[in-house]
Amino acid sequence: MIFIGILASIAAIGVLCWLLFTLAVFALPLFAGVAAGMWAYESGAGWLGGFVVGAIAAALTYGVGQLLLAFVRPLWLRIGVVLAFVAPAALAGYHATHGIVKHTMPSETWQIVFSVIGAIAVGVTALLKMTTMATPGSPGGSVAHG
Repeated sequence: MIFIGILASIAAIGVLCWLLFTLAVFALPLFAGVAAGMWAYESGAGWLGGFVVGAIAAALTYGVGQLLLAFVRPLWLRIGVVLAFVAPAALAGYHATHGIVKHTMPSETWQIVFSVIGAIAVGVTALLKMTTMATPGSPGGSVAHG
């Protein structure tokens, strides 16, 4: 019975890590959506209004980020857009990893070391997802060079 519990715990941690890596790109839109939804709810919009405003804000944040990556030409500006999405993902990775390792390691130093490694891993994953979602072609169409 204990063996089944251990296997179930490993499976649960694996699923949560997979979700974290898969959904890391959406940390900024989620934060924007939650903040806008909470603002709408506190201003009197109710639960439904807060949810709708939050969902619209999250979708707009993600959509504007994708449009900026598709149409902005200067590299420094593209890097800024990507970093705006990667930084919250890395922060979420740090806290998620810290939440796991604080139950398995008594040393606070090693907890921080593994949390930083988790943050780097999630940040790099989000960076790779953001760069693969950006279209490599020019926004005006392809131009033949001859």
